[in-house]
Amino acid sequence: MSLEQLFAQLPDPGSHAFPDYSLPRGEPVLPIAVTHDELATVLELYETFQRVDPTGLDSNPFLEAATTYMQQTFGIPQYRPDEQLQDDIAALLNDFSDDLGGDSMGVVDATPAHHRTLYFFLISCRGYHSAPHIRFAPDEAAVETLYDLYQRVTEQDVYLKHPSSVLE
Repeated sequence: MSLEQLFAQLPDPGSHAFPDYSLPRGEPVLPIAVTHDELATVLELYETFQRVDPTGLDSNPFLEAATTYMQQTFGIPQYRPDEQLQDDIAALLNDFSDDLGGDSMGVVDATPAHHRTLYFFLISCRGYHSAPHIRFAPDEAAVETLYDLYQRVTEQDVYLKHPSSVLE
């Protein structure tokens, strides 16, 4: 499947809402099956994604100098909009890797935060791919693997990981 067809299947960010996962007395999880190869493929996509500079700071010395000046003069921190997402993706991959535990295949516990991260990762890949000023040409198979993981989480029922009883 081409990237355009895959990205067209994503819910529209303007109207998309995440389900309410608030469950009483427990931590909601969405257990999904993941292979080591899928995780390695998504890691490679993440590394490709991480190298992209959507702000242009790395490639434009004038913009970088102006930003540094603003930061030093007015105390405005230099902020890249993708930094938090990159941290969230790294946390997701670490959590999934820990759950997999070196096995070639296993069940990982995706949390509601992981669900949001997968969605925003896909939307950001779509945005980077379609933006004319950003050179982002991800591997189609890697994006398809990421989409498959997102679909598994979306279609999975919610369970309680650490249920607490009424007596606690």
